[in-house]
Amino acid sequence: MTPTAEHAPIVVFIGAPGAGKSRIGKRVAHLLGADFLDTDKLIVAEHGVISDIFDAHGEAHFRALERAAVATALRSRAVVALGGGAVLDADTQADLENVTVVQLTTSPEAVATRITNGKRPLLKDGVEAWSALVATRQPIYDRLATRTFDTSNYPAEKIAANIAEWIQEISQ
Repeated sequence: MTPTAEHAPIVVFIGAPGAGKSRIGKRVAHLLGADFLDTDKLIVAEHGVISDIFDAHGEAHFRALERAAVATALRSRAVVALGGGAVLDADTQADLENVTVVQLTTSPEAVATRITNGKRPLLKDGVEAWSALVATRQPIYDRLATRTFDTSNYPAEKIAANIAEWIQEISQ
């Protein structure tokens, strides 16, 4: 399912958990006057809390739900934020080949305060687990990204403004 131009997302955010995909994606959508879709929120709305899904059914079940949410979101003319692991799916990787993809990165030091809320089942072991997870996914993120923005040391508002400006420039 490669989205057609009129049904393709405006931009898709990918990257490590805690990099700011949802926070910055919402701001970019607001600046562009677009809808915002967060695939993790779509899953929660339909199936319940992600950590509960992991506990009750395992990661494979969650990934199947995630793939369905991603496929739905990518058919919308919106700003879309994918969960950090969504890019592991080969079909999702193929879907992202022809859309504008922004990778958000962050440092372990910056993410330390962002991942302590217990909502991320694969990160319950802290920054070391985060670093290992990111190391395995980074080649995929890098390959899929049209452009990368670092969120470690800049305010979300400034990063969102820079991304929105860039999106407007490339859309002309």
